[in-house]
Amino acid sequence: MKKALVVLLILSLVLCMFVACSKKEAKSAETTATKQYSGKVMIYSSMQEAQLQAVEEAFEKAYPGIDMEYYFASGGKVLTKMTTEAQGGQIAADVVWLGDPCDYEGFKANGWLEKYSSPEEAHIAKAYIDPDGYYTAGRLVTMGIAWNTTLVKDEDAPKTWNDLLDPKWKDQIIMTDPDQASTTKYWMTAMMQSEKYGESFFKALHDNGTQLESGTTATHNRVSDGSYKVGICLDYVSANLIAEGSPMNFHFTTADVCTMTSPVALIKGCANPDNGKLLIDFLLSKEGQEVLVSQNLVSVRDDVKMKVDTSAIAAVNMPVDFIKLGQNMKSYQATFNKIWNK
Repeated sequence: MKKALVVLLILSLVLCMFVACSKKEAKSAETTATKQYSGKVMIYSSMQEAQLQAVEEAFEKAYPGIDMEYYFASGGKVLTKMTTEAQGGQIAADVVWLGDPCDYEGFKANGWLEKYSSPEEAHIAKAYIDPDGYYTAGRLVTMGIAWNTTLVKDEDAPKTWNDLLDPKWKDQIIMTDPDQASTTKYWMTAMMQSEKYGESFFKALHDNGTQLESGTTATHNRVSDGSYKVGICLDYVSANLIAEGSPMNFHFTTADVCTMTSPVALIKGCANPDNGKLLIDFLLSKEGQEVLVSQNLVSVRDDVKMKVDTSAIAAVNMPVDFIKLGQNMKSYQATFNKIWNK
């Protein structure tokens, strides 16, 4: 009888422990499943609006309860907005995402950025991460040459930057004003820095009748609609138009390819720092990067499948001294503007 009673007590104790553990696990699962996200997050970006909308939809699905808002404009306009707001006391964005990595060195020097190292950086090359921890590449953007296929045969399209100086392209080249687009500004300053190109290249480009457009989208549309035969254009914007059926094509130059890392960063003193970090984590995550790839952008992660061979691009990439570029950017811009009589 005593033995049976002991067994019964042991079984009762085990049962109680099992029930307690089950309740604890159920409570934990319930907490995870019902975790609430709230508030909003604001990002300033020069990326195309269609891509921002795709990110917004995916992010809000991943974090229900958070309202992602964005300010979309050219890099130059975003910089002007940030400068004005900073002078007023606080930049209204939580996150900034522009094309030119050199801009971020200026942001750091101005004290506009907050350090943040995302756990997603484990899948991103160190070369794409700021050593000081203020920003991380969110995508790769490459400048190349686009042409209207109804006006130019693929085999006849310019293959190098110097091909653009051929008299046969006189008055038939369009590019975005570097003062308006951070991606074009980076390309221009990198070319200006290069001993192979420099000021003389841009003088020749201007003398060949190259015109300036006020925005990146407009530049690509001018090639697409046949207003110009050739454009100095971006890979992903061209790819989007081509996918939509526009009569144009695009390729990287066969030498001195100009690739930008397009960093993403957290704004110092922002209104929604926790949600800003969640947005950065999402943008750098595999899921977020796959959203970008579906929009014809190039991922910075090592575990995302893409059609673009980034190693082949890197093999012919133009060498750039980022420190020198940052130090001389205003001088390069002034030289460019003088050539175009701005």
